[in-house]
Amino acid sequence: MRTLNSVKTLRLASYGLQGNIGEALTPEIVIDFAAAFGTVLEGRTVLVGRDTRQSSRMLHAAVTAGLVSTGCSVLDFGICPTPMLQFSTTPYNAAGAVSITGGHSPMGSNAIQLISESGAFIEPIGGQTVLDVYHSGDFTRAKWNAMGSVREIHDFTAPYFESLLELLDVDAIRKSSFTVAIDPVNGAGCRYIETFGQQLGIKVLPVNNEESGYLARDPEPRPRNAKPVASLMNLIPADIGFVSSSDMGRLSIVTEEGETASEEFTLPVIAQHVLGRTSGAVVTNCCSSRMVDDVAETHQARVVKTRVGQAYVLSALADEEGVIGGEGSGGIALPRFSKAFDAFLMMGLILESMAQGGTKASALIAALPKYHIAKRTIPGEAHRSYRAIEQLADNTAWIRGGEVSTLDGLRVDWEEGWIHLRASQTAQLIRVISEAKSLETAEFRANEATRILEQAL
Repeated sequence: MRTLNSVKTLRLASYGLQGNIGEALTPEIVIDFAAAFGTVLEGRTVLVGRDTRQSSRMLHAAVTAGLVSTGCSVLDFGICPTPMLQFSTTPYNAAGAVSITGGHSPMGSNAIQLISESGAFIEPIGGQTVLDVYHSGDFTRAKWNAMGSVREIHDFTAPYFESLLELLDVDAIRKSSFTVAIDPVNGAGCRYIETFGQQLGIKVLPVNNEESGYLARDPEPRPRNAKPVASLMNLIPADIGFVSSSDMGRLSIVTEEGETASEEFTLPVIAQHVLGRTSGAVVTNCCSSRMVDDVAETHQARVVKTRVGQAYVLSALADEEGVIGGEGSGGIALPRFSKAFDAFLMMGLILESMAQGGTKASALIAALPKYHIAKRTIPGEAHRSYRAIEQLADNTAWIRGGEVSTLDGLRVDWEEGWIHLRASQTAQLIRVISEAKSLETAEFRANEATRILEQAL
């Protein structure tokens, strides 16, 4: 029997569901959720992939059972990075896909992510339809002789890497003879790191590259989690280091000097390169670094802001005909390649930028405008968090002189910085991000917002 506390750890949303293993994310719930997705897809072909977490194998079995029970044909990709699974919906003519991965979340957590026919995360309207079926329990129940089939797919990487090579200036990368350290955190990217290196003609030095089911570090690609790679840079030596999430959807950079760049740098570094050769809009969420705006302004490119989440960014990329989209959490998509935040693509574009410009990784970071970011998290149940943020929005003394946006939570922009407050969609807390030209200003605003919110809560 599930307790009240365990139920609270289960997050149901339009993109899928997430929860702690052994508490909220149970096989029974996953089977029903997969059956709801299969019902919406009306028994068509679905791709299923997973990461290396110890719990993913169990969830994989539950997802497969739920889909097959509705008559869906499952193409089982086994261990597969989420962006590679998203890319594969088109060549395999699939109606959708399910990725089983905790991504950047801690090892005890896991998630079921729904992917649409286009390869993008399912849009909120489609996801809400799945949720409606899940809550109603009105699933398609295939008869014994109409059950779906399961077929294992082993060599699904060829179309993906062929398209990636067509996109990149591979000759320039190969001539540069880069040495690259890559840390996929023992996740879904492990078995494909060497192939990636061979395809691009680079020497790869893998770090945390075992499919052990144990994540060797916090899977969020932040500077503090990049230390294993940073400690090697001067010893190897390497031209650049990359640190990814367990699903290969997020990425951060370590320079040849061992500097651990924030994941906030990934989008502006790549946007600088992409906008230098292609004109068009940049799409990002409302709490990404202002570096993105500055880079876009340099190239006279329009910036479109969205709510937080890959699905919102990809949807806006299509609507606005953008050339690049991403978030400050280290995820970037190029719509002419695929509709996914893709660390392999990101690594390729950064290496291409270095190769074509004869530029070092440290120079790519140094070329960007400098801001300071302060981040805070405040525990709070969702309904109370929303009210607290609304109260802060009414605090005219605190936001004096700022431009207010309520697109997603509350964002206030001043000439020298901004702050954003939002109730998390994946945890019972409020996320506070403050950025400014000076660290003191960023910290002061973050602390003031935290103080006011804690009082309101």
